[in-house]
Amino acid sequence: MSSVAERTASVPAASRPRRSKAVLLQGAVIALGFVVLVAGFGLIAGYYRPYRIPTTSMSPTIEGGDTVLARRVDGASVGRGDIVIFREPLWGNAEMAKRVIGVAGDTVACCDDQQRLSVNGVAIDEPYLERGIGPGTGFSVTVPEGRLFLLGDFRSNSLDSRSHLEIASGTIAASGVEGRVEATVVPTSRIRTHERTSAFDNLGGPNAHSPGPLRPAVYAMVGGAAVVVLASAVGWAVSVARWTRRRLRR
Repeated sequence: MSSVAERTASVPAASRPRRSKAVLLQGAVIALGFVVLVAGFGLIAGYYRPYRIPTTSMSPTIEGGDTVLARRVDGASVGRGDIVIFREPLWGNAEMAKRVIGVAGDTVACCDDQQRLSVNGVAIDEPYLERGIGPGTGFSVTVPEGRLFLLGDFRSNSLDSRSHLEIASGTIAASGVEGRVEATVVPTSRIRTHERTSAFDNLGGPNAHSPGPLRPAVYAMVGGAAVVVLASAVGWAVSVARWTRRRLRR
C-alpha cells in the first residue's frame, strides 16, 4: 500500500519542474512581446503627432475629416513634394496641411500649355493632382531664404500660396512647420502611409522624404500585441487541458 501511495505522490512532484519551466517561458515570451509593443508605441508617441484635416484642399491625397500622423521635423529640413502641417500668422494662424512646391531660392511659375507648374524652369508632372490644377492667373515668384511655397493638391479648392502672393510672394516661414505628414490613420477605410513623390526628383535636392520610423514602429506594436495575445492564449489552453485531464482521472 505504501509503495502505491509513494508512486501517486511522486507524480505531481515530478511534474512541477516542467510546469514551472513552462510558466517561466510563457512569462518571458509575454514580457518580450509587451516590451516590443511599448517600444513601438513609444516611438510613435515620441516622433509623431495626430492632426485632423478639416478641409478638402489636399484631396484626393488627404480628404476633409481625415486624421493624419505627422512627424515632428524642423521646417528647414523639408523638401519639395513633402506634405507639411504648419501655422502662418498672416494666413490666420490655424493649423493647415499643404504640399511643399518650392524651397528657398526656387523660382515657381504657373503655368505651361499643359497647365503644369514649373520650378526653376523645369515643368513638373504631379500625378497626385487627379482634379487638375484649376483656374487661376499666372505667376512667377522666387522663394526667399528661410521660407516655403505651398500649394494644396485640390488646386481649384485650396487657399494656399497663390492666394497670398502679396505677402512675401505667397510663402510661409519654414519655422512655422510643425510636422511632415507620413500617414492617414482615420478613417480606417483610408489607413495608409504616404510614400514620397518623385515629381521633383529632376531638380535635385532637397526633395520629398520617405516615411520615417512609422512603419517599423507600427509593425512592432502589432507584432508585440500578437505575441502577448498568442502566448496568453496558449498558456490558457494548456491550463484548461491540464484541468480537464485531472477531472477525467477522478
